[in-house]
Amino acid sequence: MLAGLTGYAAADELKVGFINTDKVFRESNMAIAAQNKLQGEFSKREKELVDAGNSLKSDADKFDRDSTTMSEAQRVTRQRQLMDQDRELQRKRQEFQEDVKNRKNDEFKLVLDKANKVIKQMAETEKYDVILQQVAFINPKHDVTDKVIKAMNAAK
Repeated sequence: MLAGLTGYAAADELKVGFINTDKVFRESNMAIAAQNKLQGEFSKREKELVDAGNSLKSDADKFDRDSTTMSEAQRVTRQRQLMDQDRELQRKRQEFQEDVKNRKNDEFKLVLDKANKVIKQMAETEKYDVILQQVAFINPKHDVTDKVIKAMNAAK
């Protein structure tokens, strides 16, 4: 493939651009708004999970202190309750993480779609032959990420 690009470059000047999608996801207004939206959407559940974890730890500490004065039946019952409480907390945490991941994917797909539209429009307007999104190395003079972010932020 590079041989084809090299041959093309000899015939005409090849105009190449590079876009750092990670930077777009960190710095564009749309991405920042998506992050804030997700934070607002999930902060209550996250706090509930933290509180439940703290409660479980407190209950386990209390059990450790009081277990010597409990009967065997009380100790076994309380251990079961703590294990059930821990299992439920782990289930809720996993469910929370999956929900966050799915929503994050949804929101950032919108950001990526918008970025791709801006990139395509910029490529057509500025006569780019190719704009790459992931490469091992590129000369920084070909980086058009800031232009894309600026165009995304300007568009409504």
